[in-house]
Amino acid sequence: MKSKLTVMVLAAAVAAGTVVAVVPASAAPAAAGPSRCHTADLKAGFATGGDAKPEMKQTRKQTQAFVWFTNKSRHTCTLSGFAGVDMIGAQKTDGTWSLVRSSEKPQKITLERGDTVDFSITLLPVAKSTPRKEKFVPVKFLITPPNETKHFTLKWPFGGQILKQDAATHPATYVNPIGQ
Repeated sequence: MKSKLTVMVLAAAVAAGTVVAVVPASAAPAAAGPSRCHTADLKAGFATGGDAKPEMKQTRKQTQAFVWFTNKSRHTCTLSGFAGVDMIGAQKTDGTWSLVRSSEKPQKITLERGDTVDFSITLLPVAKSTPRKEKFVPVKFLITPPNETKHFTLKWPFGGQILKQDAATHPATYVNPIGQ
């Protein structure tokens, strides 16, 4: 009965030359929030200031390197999840090592124009005297923002070697979520 009444009201409105669209509040679209950040919206780099430098000369414990993303676009955008991190090594035996993700829960980060957020890469350095097959010597990092396919190529500025665990189930070198 309701649909017949609606059709008759619409037919009368069309005949009169007036059309009014009524949309229930529950069916109205929600206000769109900022879209996700795309690679083209961002700049990226390693944090190299004082506390941000990983301790690559010590070999007793894990250390962290930090990568930042800055929104260079003219709009607000969001990042959530993990960046893709592929390390490219200097030794012929190194190849490319795609880092696994930590078990940390990601959070959604909103970046206004010019805002910066970072994430950490946990590393396990080893001594120079470590046998070649047991160490990975990083030269470049391919950093891909979450949910993107295009990456940034960053030169590794810190030197040192990392314990090679690219086939390990729980390696001591891994990537943490954006904002952590």
